[in-house]
Amino acid sequence: MKTGFKLALITLPIAAIGAGILAYVVSTSPPPGRIDIAERAVAVRVITAEITEITPALVGFGVVAPARTFEAIAQIGGTVEYVNPGLQNGQILPEDAVLLRLSPTDFNLAIAQASANIRSAEARLDELAISEQNQRAALAIEHEVLAVKAADLARAEALFASGSLAQSSRDGARATHLAQRQKVQGIEGTLALFPTQRAVQTEQIAVYRTSLATAELNLKRSELILPFPARVASHSVEVGQFLKTGQTAAVLDGIDRAEIEVQLSMDRFRSLVRAGKPAGATLPMDPTRMSQSLSDMGLTAEVHLRLGNEVLIWPARVERISDGIDPKTGTIGIVVQVDAAYGQSGSGEGDRPPLTKGMFVEVVLGTQPVTGIVVPRSALNNGHLLFADADNRLRLMAASPDLVQGGIALFTSGIAEGSRIVLSAPSPMIDGLLLDTHPDTATLPMLLGGDKTP
Repeated sequence: MKTGFKLALITLPIAAIGAGILAYVVSTSPPPGRIDIAERAVAVRVITAEITEITPALVGFGVVAPARTFEAIAQIGGTVEYVNPGLQNGQILPEDAVLLRLSPTDFNLAIAQASANIRSAEARLDELAISEQNQRAALAIEHEVLAVKAADLARAEALFASGSLAQSSRDGARATHLAQRQKVQGIEGTLALFPTQRAVQTEQIAVYRTSLATAELNLKRSELILPFPARVASHSVEVGQFLKTGQTAAVLDGIDRAEIEVQLSMDRFRSLVRAGKPAGATLPMDPTRMSQSLSDMGLTAEVHLRLGNEVLIWPARVERISDGIDPKTGTIGIVVQVDAAYGQSGSGEGDRPPLTKGMFVEVVLGTQPVTGIVVPRSALNNGHLLFADADNRLRLMAASPDLVQGGIALFTSGIAEGSRIVLSAPSPMIDGLLLDTHPDTATLPMLLGGDKTP
């Protein structure tokens, strides 16, 4: 216990002396120097906003189909007598080509029978006219006889009244007069029936003439004729085969026009159409009204077929818009047509194949050129564009492009020409951040020369 107390008496004075020395040194030493750290600029790539003209375009893909198809359907039944030798799958047949012919025997017999019925009915009508003429002549004679019989009856009545004639003689004269009256009435009744008989016979002739027209029409229908140039897609008929009414003998695809339906995003399509319309012009929302105003949209179309490194191009036109929006994908169908799809030659004018059914092609829709500030699509950051001001400070601005196409975005207003737009977003992206700007002269030209895929 005494040893610990002695140790404390020794160490406490020494510690007090050391603390005093340290306090003296600290109080007499000069303060440490202040080090200022310079602000670091963040390196970014920028482009200068320039007014540029571009052609708004939209790309879709679809399968080629004939614009019209002819189904050779038998309108009457019969035995096939002739089949066109060219009615083979893949063969092209000209307009008005006879595809097949049914045996005309039955139809010719029906025509002969209907013609004979008409002649018979017309002869009966002539017979009625002659009979009526004869009956009228007979009626005139019978009226004269009736007048004579009436005079005889009057004399008999006078003689009977004077007692000079027996009653039996008078009754005989009366009976003769009545018989003659009945004869006249019979002829008049026969004459009264002639108009009805003529009407019946006239209607019967009309029925026979209808039968004749039907028989002639059936004879005409015994030939199936191609209404336009077409390529045989399928056939199922041979000579000697009995073809039933309503049976399809062949299917042919028209070669004069081809069409392709492409499915496009509704908002992209509306943006494309809106870009080519005057400012303030309204655009219908529903597909039906869109189809009605299609001619006012000013759309152009091209069909591209890629064969290896070569791209074959056909001019096309926007024909119509499908009747509704696909509920699964939210896309709308745009149908384009190519005229003379089989007759046009290729990019080397003579070396490209025709547009045939089943080809998978690319369709490029376009509209009138528009001008504005074009920036890379990647420059948009959550609905904002980044700018470098005159002091190389970062400025953020909310921006909504008027058109997005491929890797670019077009602004028709809101961006001043000559502004510097930041392409590479700095981190952190803080308004007022000091920037080290480096002009980017390669990105935008590359995008403007690239594809048009939305």
